[in-house]
Amino acid sequence: MFDFLTSTKRPADGTTVLPAAEVLARLTELNRKTLPWQIIDGSAEGVDLIAEWKIVDARWYEIFAKASLTKVFRIFLKVDEANTHIRAQDREYEVSWRAGIPALSASARGFRGQKWSVEYEKSYGITEDLDVGVQYEYLFKTAEIKKPLQDAVVACGWTYKGVVFGTP
Repeated sequence: MFDFLTSTKRPADGTTVLPAAEVLARLTELNRKTLPWQIIDGSAEGVDLIAEWKIVDARWYEIFAKASLTKVFRIFLKVDEANTHIRAQDREYEVSWRAGIPALSASARGFRGQKWSVEYEKSYGITEDLDVGVQYEYLFKTAEIKKPLQDAVVACGWTYKGVVFGTP
């Protein structure tokens, strides 16, 4: 009933249920150098895997640095073998800073639960060639990272269970 609100996706009836190790392997196989996100080991955080936006990647870091924005979006994934669920919780952290005369300001915020968002920003200014042009441009969609995870989990016969409160 609340599956839409919690990002929960269930497999179709009759889908073969694969072992937990195979589900984790298939999730890890989603990694591609061309994608703006990656899947890493989550054992240090008490989960099995973490899917995260590659903001520290050189191609993406400069865009965020020009926007004076540091944002980290991560999905924490934990195997619940007894229920054949992959429990997933979104976490987002953002720090921004602005400097000017005579002020310097900073802010920080965090989020934990399930998030659906589309963010787009484009900034114009004077370029190094003294022309007016685009300084930076970025598009961020949580679905771009979440949907492939959900699809991989349900294809293995497991439920992608979005966790709103508590821990994954």
